[in-house]
Amino acid sequence: MWGRHYWVGPRPSGGGAGGTEVAGGVVVMFAWLSSQERHLRAYVELYAALGWACLVCHSDFLTLFMPDKAAVLADRVLTELVKELKVRPVPVVFASFSGGPKGCTYKVFQLIDRRCEGQLTLDDYQLVRDCVCGQMYDSSPVDFVSDLGTRFLLHPSVLKMPEPPRVLSWMTKGIALGLDILFIGKFEAQRKEYWETLYSSVVCHSIDCNVL
Repeated sequence: MWGRHYWVGPRPSGGGAGGTEVAGGVVVMFAWLSSQERHLRAYVELYAALGWACLVCHSDFLTLFMPDKAAVLADRVLTELVKELKVRPVPVVFASFSGGPKGCTYKVFQLIDRRCEGQLTLDDYQLVRDCVCGQMYDSSPVDFVSDLGTRFLLHPSVLKMPEPPRVLSWMTKGIALGLDILFIGKFEAQRKEYWETLYSSVVCHSIDCNVL
């Protein structure tokens, strides 16, 4: 199994932890690498206070560099989302943190735009496409074939520090550089596809996009 996903709070259909309470929309959160549920609590509580449910996705390290595995995870997230939207269509916002766009988000866009094959029907993907109304990026998207690739391995709070711990910075830069050297040709092709997908998701969908 590559990555994991789960619901937090009431769902659009009225099911879930909220009992009969109905969510007014869904924020699909693509968390940063190595994050835990407790790390996302503040974000989840904020969206819940606004009456929105959260569908949280945690990618793992290998989905960042294996597009086929990222696509499998993305399709599982969409399958879970479609179950709710078929009962009650509501606005959907994608919120991505650090490495989240590369670990899953960009494959979600490729699936709903029919640029790669998935397990759902075309009508199911169109349903999601019709409900998407915005995107949010926190400490992302980042270029993953460069020194900035270290951001995939760091908590957003560390990225925003004036001077992150030197040892941690060296370690993450070393990992990113090592991967670049081993797979530079393949990474360049993935990099091109990644940025083209993110760019077209804003242009083609004509939706709001905020970068933090």
